[in-house]
Amino acid sequence: MEVQKTKIILAADHAGFELKEKLKKVLEANEISYEDLYPKLVKDDDYPDIAFRAAQKVSKLKARGVFICGTGLGMCIAANKVKGIRATPAYDEAGARIARQHNDTNVLCLGARMTDEKTAIAILKTWLTTGFLEGRHARRLDKIKMFEGTL
Repeated sequence: MEVQKTKIILAADHAGFELKEKLKKVLEANEISYEDLYPKLVKDDDYPDIAFRAAQKVSKLKARGVFICGTGLGMCIAANKVKGIRATPAYDEAGARIARQHNDTNVLCLGARMTDEKTAIAILKTWLTTGFLEGRHARRLDKIKMFEGTL
């Protein structure tokens, strides 16, 4: 698997913890560097706290992140509140591919209750190996960056 050499920031709430642990094995098998911000299961955690901290780290390091909760939606909403984050949920490989090609997403949000392990692994691999197409897509991202004040 050919992946850009960047660190992956992993984060999951209680609902996504088990899937995160399985995805870590995929990253390790492919020699992809990662940092697990939440290595222990916490049963009464809140996804916004996890997503905010993880997204801030992705933004600061200019890294990429994989955040997992029950649906992927809560983590996505919270992560996108952090300047410089372009988070997307993905439920299939096509969505992951387009998210990278057209939107240069830097955070993938997965739903452990929505996506089985095999599909999640395929989504992760697709997202990690797909590049940004630039061109007209870069122009559109520049508009988003200008709006949020990062350009």
